[in-house]
Amino acid sequence: MSISRYILICFCCMVALSVSSQSKIDSFLKPSDTLNKSRRNAVVITQASLASLTLVGLDQLWYADFPRSKFKTIDDTDEWLQMDKLGHVFSSYQLGRIGANTLRWSGVGEKDQLIFGATLGFGFLTAVEIFDGYSEEWGFSWSDMVANGLGTGLYIGQELLWDEQRITMKYSFHQTQYASQRPDKLGEGFLEEMLKDYNGQTYWLSANLHSFFKESKIPKWINVAVGYSAEGMLTGKNENVDNIFITQDRRRQFFLSLDVDLSKIQTNSRVLRTVFDVLNVIKVPFPAIEFNGKNGIKLHYIYF
Repeated sequence: MSISRYILICFCCMVALSVSSQSKIDSFLKPSDTLNKSRRNAVVITQASLASLTLVGLDQLWYADFPRSKFKTIDDTDEWLQMDKLGHVFSSYQLGRIGANTLRWSGVGEKDQLIFGATLGFGFLTAVEIFDGYSEEWGFSWSDMVANGLGTGLYIGQELLWDEQRITMKYSFHQTQYASQRPDKLGEGFLEEMLKDYNGQTYWLSANLHSFFKESKIPKWINVAVGYSAEGMLTGKNENVDNIFITQDRRRQFFLSLDVDLSKIQTNSRVLRTVFDVLNVIKVPFPAIEFNGKNGIKLHYIYF
Protein backbone atom coordinates (compact mmCIF):
# COMPACT_ATOMS: atom_id res chain seq x y z
CA MET A 1 0.00 0.00 0.00
CA SER A 2 1.04 3.63 -0.38
CA ILE A 3 3.32 4.97 2.33
CA SER A 4 1.73 8.41 1.94
CA ARG A 5 -0.70 7.67 4.75
CA TYR A 6 2.10 6.64 7.07
CA ILE A 7 4.13 9.78 6.42
CA LEU A 8 1.04 11.96 6.87
CA ILE A 9 0.07 10.13 10.07
CA CYS A 10 3.62 10.46 11.38
CA PHE A 11 3.83 14.23 10.81
CA CYS A 12 0.33 14.87 12.18
CA CYS A 13 0.94 12.81 15.29
CA MET A 14 4.35 14.36 15.85
CA VAL A 15 2.90 17.87 15.73
CA ALA A 16 -0.12 16.96 17.84
CA LEU A 17 1.89 15.11 20.46
CA SER A 18 4.42 17.92 20.63
CA VAL A 19 1.68 20.52 21.01
CA SER A 20 0.22 18.49 23.85
CA SER A 21 3.44 19.07 25.80
CA GLN A 22 3.99 22.69 24.78
CA SER A 23 3.16 26.03 26.26
CA LYS A 24 4.32 29.57 25.78
CA ILE A 25 5.69 29.37 29.30
CA ASP A 26 9.19 27.93 29.43
CA SER A 27 8.68 26.55 32.92
CA PHE A 28 5.82 24.44 31.64
CA LEU A 29 8.02 23.01 28.88
CA LYS A 30 10.79 22.05 31.30
CA PRO A 31 10.86 18.26 31.79
CA SER A 32 9.91 17.17 35.29
CA ASP A 33 12.74 15.82 37.48
CA THR A 34 10.32 13.43 39.19
CA LEU A 35 7.13 11.74 38.14
CA ASN A 36 4.41 14.32 37.53
CA LYS A 37 1.22 12.27 37.53
CA SER A 38 -0.95 14.99 36.02
CA ARG A 39 1.46 15.40 33.11
CA ARG A 40 1.79 11.65 32.65
CA ASN A 41 -1.97 11.18 32.65
CA ALA A 42 -2.37 14.01 30.15
CA VAL A 43 0.23 12.44 27.85
CA VAL A 44 -1.31 8.96 28.09
CA ILE A 45 -4.85 10.22 27.50
CA THR A 46 -3.73 12.42 24.59
CA GLN A 47 -1.78 9.63 22.91
CA ALA A 48 -4.57 7.08 23.38
CA SER A 49 -7.21 9.51 22.13
CA LEU A 50 -5.23 10.57 19.06
CA ALA A 51 -4.40 6.98 18.16
CA SER A 52 -8.03 5.86 18.59
CA LEU A 53 -9.47 8.76 16.63
CA THR A 54 -6.95 8.28 13.83
CA LEU A 55 -7.71 4.55 13.56
CA VAL A 56 -11.44 5.17 13.56
CA GLY A 57 -11.00 7.90 10.96
CA LEU A 58 -8.92 5.60 8.74
CA ASP A 59 -11.51 2.85 9.04
CA GLN A 60 -14.43 5.14 8.15
CA LEU A 61 -12.81 7.54 5.68
CA TRP A 62 -10.14 5.44 3.97
CA TYR A 63 -10.83 1.71 4.18
CA ALA A 64 -14.58 2.18 3.71
CA ASP A 65 -13.88 3.15 0.08
CA PHE A 66 -12.40 -0.30 -0.66
CA PRO A 67 -13.90 -3.80 -0.46
CA ARG A 68 -13.24 -5.80 2.72
CA SER A 69 -11.79 -9.29 2.58
CA LYS A 70 -10.69 -12.16 4.76
CA PHE A 71 -7.39 -11.52 6.50
CA LYS A 72 -4.53 -12.06 4.06
CA THR A 73 -0.81 -11.37 3.80
CA ILE A 74 1.18 -10.04 0.84
CA ASP A 75 4.83 -9.83 -0.14
CA ASP A 76 5.45 -6.29 -1.38
CA THR A 77 9.13 -6.13 -0.48
CA ASP A 78 10.33 -4.97 -3.90
CA GLU A 79 7.36 -2.89 -5.06
CA TRP A 80 9.03 0.54 -4.90
CA LEU A 81 12.72 -0.32 -4.55
CA GLN A 82 12.16 -0.36 -0.76
CA MET A 83 11.31 3.34 -0.58
CA ASP A 84 7.98 2.50 1.06
CA LYS A 85 9.80 0.35 3.63
CA LEU A 86 12.08 3.24 4.58
CA GLY A 87 8.93 5.29 5.06
CA HIS A 88 7.84 2.75 7.65
CA VAL A 89 11.23 2.89 9.38
CA PHE A 90 11.06 6.69 9.45
CA SER A 91 7.49 6.81 10.80
CA SER A 92 8.11 4.22 13.51
CA TYR A 93 11.33 5.93 14.62
CA GLN A 94 9.86 9.43 14.77
CA LEU A 95 6.63 8.42 16.52
CA GLY A 96 8.65 6.43 19.03
CA ARG A 97 10.95 9.38 19.62
CA ILE A 98 8.01 11.69 20.29
CA GLY A 99 6.38 9.09 22.52
CA ALA A 100 9.52 8.75 24.64
CA ASN A 101 10.11 12.52 24.78
CA THR A 102 6.59 13.29 26.01
CA LEU A 103 6.94 10.70 28.77
CA ARG A 104 10.34 12.17 29.68
CA TRP A 105 8.63 15.58 29.93
CA SER A 106 6.22 14.11 32.47
CA GLY A 107 9.03 12.66 34.60
CA VAL A 108 8.53 8.99 33.73
CA GLY A 109 11.60 6.81 34.32
CA GLU A 110 13.96 5.88 31.47
CA LYS A 111 12.89 2.23 31.42
CA ASP A 112 9.21 3.10 31.06
CA GLN A 113 10.02 5.74 28.45
CA LEU A 114 11.44 2.99 26.25
CA ILE A 115 8.79 0.37 27.01
CA PHE A 116 5.69 2.56 26.73
CA GLY A 117 6.91 5.58 24.76
CA ALA A 118 9.45 4.44 22.20
CA THR A 119 7.17 1.59 21.09
CA LEU A 120 4.34 3.99 20.23
CA GLY A 121 5.13 3.97 16.52
CA PHE A 122 5.44 0.20 16.32
CA GLY A 123 2.15 -0.38 18.13
CA PHE A 124 0.21 2.17 16.12
CA LEU A 125 1.55 1.05 12.74
CA THR A 126 0.86 -2.59 13.66
CA ALA A 127 -2.81 -1.68 14.11
CA VAL A 128 -2.84 0.02 10.70
CA GLU A 129 -1.17 -3.04 9.18
CA ILE A 130 -3.93 -5.27 10.57
CA PHE A 131 -6.47 -3.00 8.89
CA ASP A 132 -4.58 -3.59 5.64
CA GLY A 133 -4.87 -7.32 6.17
CA TYR A 134 -8.65 -7.11 6.00
CA SER A 135 -8.68 -4.90 2.89
CA GLU A 136 -9.04 -6.34 -0.60
CA GLU A 137 -6.86 -3.51 -1.93
CA TRP A 138 -3.80 -4.34 0.19
CA GLY A 139 -2.86 -6.98 2.74
CA PHE A 140 -0.82 -7.53 5.88
CA SER A 141 2.84 -7.12 4.97
CA TRP A 142 5.52 -8.82 7.04
CA SER A 143 8.19 -6.66 5.39
CA ASP A 144 6.29 -3.59 6.64
CA MET A 145 6.35 -5.07 10.14
CA VAL A 146 10.10 -5.66 9.90
CA ALA A 147 10.57 -2.04 8.83
CA ASN A 148 8.42 -0.83 11.74
CA GLY A 149 10.58 -2.89 14.10
CA LEU A 150 13.78 -1.44 12.63
CA GLY A 151 12.55 2.10 13.24
CA THR A 152 11.68 1.35 16.85
CA GLY A 153 14.94 -0.53 17.31
CA LEU A 154 16.96 2.39 15.92
CA TYR A 155 15.64 4.62 18.70
CA ILE A 156 15.71 2.13 21.58
CA GLY A 157 19.11 0.71 20.60
CA GLN A 158 20.80 4.09 20.74
CA GLU A 159 19.24 4.94 24.08
CA LEU A 160 20.50 1.67 25.54
CA LEU A 161 23.95 1.98 23.95
CA TRP A 162 24.68 5.70 24.25
CA ASP A 163 21.82 7.19 26.29
CA GLU A 164 21.29 9.65 23.42
CA GLN A 165 20.34 9.76 19.75
CA ARG A 166 23.63 10.15 17.93
CA ILE A 167 22.09 9.05 14.63
CA THR A 168 18.70 10.46 13.66
CA MET A 169 16.47 9.55 10.74
CA LYS A 170 15.43 12.43 8.51
CA TYR A 171 13.38 13.11 5.39
CA SER A 172 13.71 15.44 2.41
CA PHE A 173 11.74 15.97 -0.78
CA HIS A 174 12.00 17.61 -4.19
CA GLN A 175 9.48 17.64 -7.03
CA THR A 176 10.14 15.38 -10.02
CA GLN A 177 8.95 14.90 -13.59
CA TYR A 178 7.21 11.64 -12.76
CA ALA A 179 4.23 12.92 -10.78
CA SER A 180 2.84 14.80 -13.78
CA GLN A 181 2.90 11.56 -15.78
CA ARG A 182 0.74 9.76 -13.24
CA PRO A 183 -0.86 12.27 -10.83
CA ASP A 184 -3.52 9.78 -9.66
CA LYS A 185 -0.79 7.60 -8.13
CA LEU A 186 2.07 10.00 -7.43
CA GLY A 187 0.11 13.10 -6.46
CA GLU A 188 -0.88 16.42 -7.99
CA GLY A 189 0.60 19.56 -6.47
CA PHE A 190 3.47 19.93 -4.02
CA LEU A 191 1.76 18.65 -0.86
CA GLU A 192 0.31 15.54 -2.50
CA GLU A 193 3.56 14.80 -4.31
CA MET A 194 5.54 15.18 -1.08
CA LEU A 195 3.47 12.35 0.40
CA LYS A 196 3.01 10.14 -2.67
CA ASP A 197 5.89 10.56 -5.10
CA TYR A 198 8.61 8.13 -4.03
CA ASN A 199 10.87 9.48 -6.78
CA GLY A 200 11.30 12.78 -4.93
CA GLN A 201 11.65 11.40 -1.41
CA THR A 202 15.00 10.79 0.28
CA TYR A 203 15.51 9.17 3.67
CA TRP A 204 18.65 9.99 5.63
CA LEU A 205 20.66 8.65 8.53
CA SER A 206 22.17 11.81 9.99
CA ALA A 207 25.07 11.29 12.41
CA ASN A 208 26.18 13.97 14.87
CA LEU A 209 29.98 14.20 14.72
CA HIS A 210 30.46 15.82 18.13
CA SER A 211 28.56 12.98 19.80
CA PHE A 212 31.14 10.52 18.47
CA PHE A 213 34.15 12.79 19.04
CA LYS A 214 33.26 14.63 22.23
CA GLU A 215 36.77 15.96 22.85
CA SER A 216 37.01 17.53 19.40
CA LYS A 217 36.32 21.14 18.46
CA ILE A 218 33.72 20.13 15.89
CA PRO A 219 30.59 22.31 16.29
CA LYS A 220 27.93 20.40 18.20
CA TRP A 221 25.34 20.98 15.48
CA ILE A 222 27.27 19.60 12.49
CA ASN A 223 26.12 16.24 11.12
CA VAL A 224 27.17 13.96 8.29
CA ALA A 225 24.23 12.35 6.50
CA VAL A 226 23.92 9.29 4.28
CA GLY A 227 20.78 9.19 2.15
CA TYR A 228 18.85 6.70 0.05
CA SER A 229 16.37 7.39 -2.72
CA ALA A 230 15.14 5.89 -5.99
CA GLU A 231 13.69 7.26 -9.20
CA GLY A 232 12.21 6.22 -12.52
CA MET A 233 9.21 4.63 -10.78
CA LEU A 234 5.76 5.22 -12.23
CA THR A 235 4.26 2.02 -10.81
CA GLY A 236 4.90 -0.61 -8.22
CA LYS A 237 6.95 -3.49 -9.64
CA ASN A 238 4.02 -5.92 -9.61
CA GLU A 239 1.29 -3.42 -10.40
CA ASN A 240 -0.92 -4.21 -13.40
CA VAL A 241 -1.12 -1.09 -15.58
CA ASP A 242 -1.24 -0.09 -19.22
CA ASN A 243 1.80 -0.79 -21.42
CA ILE A 244 2.57 2.92 -21.46
CA PHE A 245 4.59 2.40 -18.27
CA ILE A 246 6.68 -0.55 -19.43
CA THR A 247 9.78 1.52 -20.25
CA GLN A 248 10.42 2.68 -16.70
CA ASP A 249 14.07 3.28 -15.81
CA ARG A 250 14.04 2.30 -12.14
CA ARG A 251 17.29 2.89 -10.25
CA ARG A 252 18.59 3.37 -6.74
CA GLN A 253 20.42 6.48 -5.55
CA PHE A 254 22.79 6.93 -2.60
CA PHE A 255 23.86 10.30 -1.20
CA LEU A 256 26.52 11.77 1.06
CA SER A 257 25.96 15.24 2.49
CA LEU A 258 26.28 17.51 5.49
CA ASP A 259 23.37 18.31 7.79
CA VAL A 260 22.44 20.40 10.82
CA ASP A 261 21.21 18.90 14.08
CA LEU A 262 18.77 21.59 15.14
CA SER A 263 18.38 20.04 18.59
CA LYS A 264 22.05 20.90 19.29
CA ILE A 265 21.64 24.62 18.67
CA GLN A 266 22.09 26.44 21.97
CA THR A 267 19.12 28.49 23.19
CA ASN A 268 17.61 29.32 26.56
CA SER A 269 14.11 29.31 25.13
CA ARG A 270 12.33 26.00 25.62
CA VAL A 271 9.76 27.08 23.06
CA LEU A 272 12.53 27.31 20.45
CA ARG A 273 13.95 23.99 21.59
CA THR A 274 10.55 22.39 21.02
CA VAL A 275 10.25 23.99 17.58
CA PHE A 276 13.77 22.84 16.67
CA ASP A 277 12.97 19.33 17.87
CA VAL A 278 9.91 19.14 15.61
CA LEU A 279 11.72 20.60 12.58
CA ASN A 280 14.70 18.30 13.13
CA VAL A 281 12.91 15.54 11.18
CA ILE A 282 13.73 17.43 7.96
CA LYS A 283 17.17 17.15 6.38
CA VAL A 284 18.60 20.64 5.85
CA PRO A 285 19.40 21.28 2.14
CA PHE A 286 23.15 21.09 1.48
CA PRO A 287 25.47 20.17 -1.39
CA ALA A 288 25.49 16.40 -1.87
CA ILE A 289 27.37 13.68 -3.74
CA GLU A 290 25.15 11.14 -5.48
CA PHE A 291 26.15 7.58 -6.35
CA ASN A 292 23.99 5.59 -8.77
CA GLY A 293 24.27 2.80 -11.30
CA LYS A 294 23.59 5.01 -14.33
CA ASN A 295 25.70 8.16 -14.04
CA GLY A 296 28.28 6.97 -11.55
CA ILE A 297 29.08 9.94 -9.31
CA LYS A 298 27.09 13.16 -9.58
CA LEU A 299 27.49 16.42 -7.65
CA HIS A 300 24.47 18.40 -6.51
CA TYR A 301 25.28 22.00 -5.58
CA ILE A 302 22.20 21.97 -3.36
CA TYR A 303 20.04 18.91 -2.72
CA PHE A 304 16.56 18.82 -1.23
